[in-house]
Amino acid sequence: MAHQNSFFRHILCLLFISSSMLLTSVHAQVIDEYSGQETYMRYCAACHGVSAVGDGPVARGLPISVPDLTLLQQRSGASFQEDLLRKIIDGREIVVVHGTRYMPVWGYEFWVEEGGNEEAQERVDTIVDNLVEYLRSIQR
Repeated sequence: MAHQNSFFRHILCLLFISSSMLLTSVHAQVIDEYSGQETYMRYCAACHGVSAVGDGPVARGLPISVPDLTLLQQRSGASFQEDLLRKIIDGREIVVVHGTRYMPVWGYEFWVEEGGNEEAQERVDTIVDNLVEYLRSIQR
């Protein structure tokens, strides 16, 4: 019985070490290394939904309709307005078209998350680029 308990403790210890190593490697990845889809799923899907049609679990609690991001190109007259989309995502520049801002100011949030310095701004640009390219890829 004592031998069996020791064996189980050893297995649990190995599982703990393995899971700790996995979590450490997951947390070691910085946001600018995420694909656009990974960034979308982590930061946007709660409101815009997994399918980006505006039906995320948080959307029901907001006083506005969350836009369907798969129709951005269609709504703008068949052109994909990349620069406007970058400004909306970043949020640090006022975009009148966007109206009242319920969406977080992701440019600032990413900048802080990435370290809040000059190099962080370069990484924020990469994050937004990846996200814009992902949104371009899901247009209907």
